[in-house]
Amino acid sequence: MEEKENKKFIKLGITGVAVIVISLLCFFLLFRLDNIFAGIKEVSDILAPFLYGAVIAYILTPICNRIERLLARLCPPLREKPALTSSLAILLSLLFALVLIWILIMMVFPQVWNSIVSIANAIPDQLVTANAWLHNLLKNRPDLQTYWDDFSSKTTTEIIDWLKTGLLPTLGTVVDELGSQVAVFVSTIKNLFLGILISIYFLISRRQFAAQARLLLRGIFPSRAADLITEEVLYADKMFNGFLMGKLLDSAIIGLLCFAGTSLLGIRSATLISVIVGVTNIIPFFGPFIGAIPCALLLLLENPLHCVYFIIFVVILQQLDGNVIGPKILGNSTGLSSFWVLFSILLFGGLWGIVGMIVGVPLFAVIYDIIRKLTYFRLNRHGQGKLIDAYNSAFHPAPPVKKPRKQAEKKTEH
Repeated sequence: MEEKENKKFIKLGITGVAVIVISLLCFFLLFRLDNIFAGIKEVSDILAPFLYGAVIAYILTPICNRIERLLARLCPPLREKPALTSSLAILLSLLFALVLIWILIMMVFPQVWNSIVSIANAIPDQLVTANAWLHNLLKNRPDLQTYWDDFSSKTTTEIIDWLKTGLLPTLGTVVDELGSQVAVFVSTIKNLFLGILISIYFLISRRQFAAQARLLLRGIFPSRAADLITEEVLYADKMFNGFLMGKLLDSAIIGLLCFAGTSLLGIRSATLISVIVGVTNIIPFFGPFIGAIPCALLLLLENPLHCVYFIIFVVILQQLDGNVIGPKILGNSTGLSSFWVLFSILLFGGLWGIVGMIVGVPLFAVIYDIIRKLTYFRLNRHGQGKLIDAYNSAFHPAPPVKKPRKQAEKKTEH
């Protein structure tokens, strides 16, 4: 009895000490959050090239695997030299990606530059036309003319005062901001270059890293948990790979259709508008609005009639994408409802900006799948499997099974 009581008191003492230590640790973390976040940011900045390399390697892995299988099929002697085959596949996949990017830049950049120049040349003429229209409008309205003269004189006085007192501080702020942006751009280019080099090491060791991850997973977790984690990782890979690659293909098709349509409409800046529409279409839900609004404003300055044509065309194009092209390419790949798609875009877009809006849908789909599996597991464990069946029959009914044509014909004959 005494030994049991002693063990009981020892457990209570250990529990009390653990509670005190955890409370002190939480208290310390709450008052050191700024330093912790600063340290995390510093480490993430240092490891940024590895993150770039991991993303590049993840994108190139399917291409590399296909090239490797193609080389082994076309050249049988390479099957006996897997290291050489893998090296050639990595080299060819990198060359393919770089050549593709270079071709796109050389095809798009001159056209985009010409479009920007044409818009810049058209703006002064539009301003002169707008000024003449305003002058004719106010000619027969002396009350509006007086109001406009007062407004113009006040605005002119404020601009002159700002040029005298506020220009230099503003220029200093602009120069400082420009310098910081240039530093960020240079750092991004450096990280991107290092990321390309690091991606080669990721691609070379991709199978070894996968084997090490399996060993680590099996060594830390029991078999059942390891199987569940492996299943979820494969699901996440399928979700990201399928959704992002499908969205890129969908956006490329929309960009080409937009270029064809705007060219037929006679819009001079067709290439610039098509690039903007195609790139922003990668963002789910909000992408069409983000791309169409600035393009419409640019066309409004260039040619207001073209702006009206463009708005009508974009509405038709987005309806075609939302109802035909998108479902054919993507289907319901994420399994999320429209509400959760909107929720994920707003949430991760607010956290990570444009990148969060792009990866938010597949990332939330993975989180949603984990929560769903955990909920179903706990319900089954508590003997509440009927609730799952009732929920699925009410909100996710199974599609009807189609009968074979031969059986249907026999039944009609009888």
